[in-house]
Amino acid sequence: MNEIEELMKVEVNNLPPLQPMLYDDLHQNVLKNLHLELGSGPFLYLISPSYSVLNTMPAEPVVDFLNRKENLLNYLKEYIIQNLALYTVILEMSSYFIEQNNYLVLARFREKTGDGRKFELKFYTHEPKELLNNYKDKIYIGRDFIDLLNFKRKYWGIKDFIISIKEQYDRLLDKAEARIKNPLEYSSFFQEIKESVNEAYNESLLILQSLPPYPELDKLSGKELIDINSQYREITHFLVELRDEVDEFENLLRYKKEADFVRYVTKFKKDLTNLISYLNIKINGVLGYRISTYKFKHS
Repeated sequence: MNEIEELMKVEVNNLPPLQPMLYDDLHQNVLKNLHLELGSGPFLYLISPSYSVLNTMPAEPVVDFLNRKENLLNYLKEYIIQNLALYTVILEMSSYFIEQNNYLVLARFREKTGDGRKFELKFYTHEPKELLNNYKDKIYIGRDFIDLLNFKRKYWGIKDFIISIKEQYDRLLDKAEARIKNPLEYSSFFQEIKESVNEAYNESLLILQSLPPYPELDKLSGKELIDINSQYREITHFLVELRDEVDEFENLLRYKKEADFVRYVTKFKKDLTNLISYLNIKINGVLGYRISTYKFKHS
């Protein structure tokens, strides 16, 4: 965990300027109450909206980082919210819990590339008064991926999410070996889910290869809009099949009281649900609206 060290090297003036964006009340309130979790060595520091460390006595380099990089931290929080608003439905899907928790959201950074540019973010919400005393009670609400040098995402970010699903399943297998009492008892479920993961991964990437990475919707014909909409819907169908199998497995694990492992399956299912909802609402939904309001050109 060296996110603080890598971000220390980043100069906010070298990052692309943030473009103005109108936020709804949900995103505005989360921005005001967004906490960051950044790693340095073996420690994960919980940083308040006013940039004080809440969970431990910070080391001197961490204090120096917070003092010197306030402008960068302001940029990061705004950048996170803009990405959440445009490329996910994470906040929308968990808005009830977020509102109940006075819009407190935690964004945990995990560096992806080793150059302080690309990060995986895991998001949680928590009751403010219990944040420090019962930190483990936080509610996982989703994950996202940001590139500080490139806001615009290929294929609306779907490729990164699909790759993540496969990576998460591989990590899930590692967790199973350590946390399930008798992993062989569930071998048929693991096999079925593995096959569905591979099918969703392979078929989705194949579909994406046939689609424009940065579609300009205003320039597309009605036929092109319909085709792109259909292709993204096909990806959704693969994910729905996978999510249903994971849901069945989760229910069995709860029945068998596999408490040490089932929470990881629940997180996996949450990511699948978020991705399906993102496709339905912000991709197929937008494309469907474009199709239904398409203006034919008269000859």
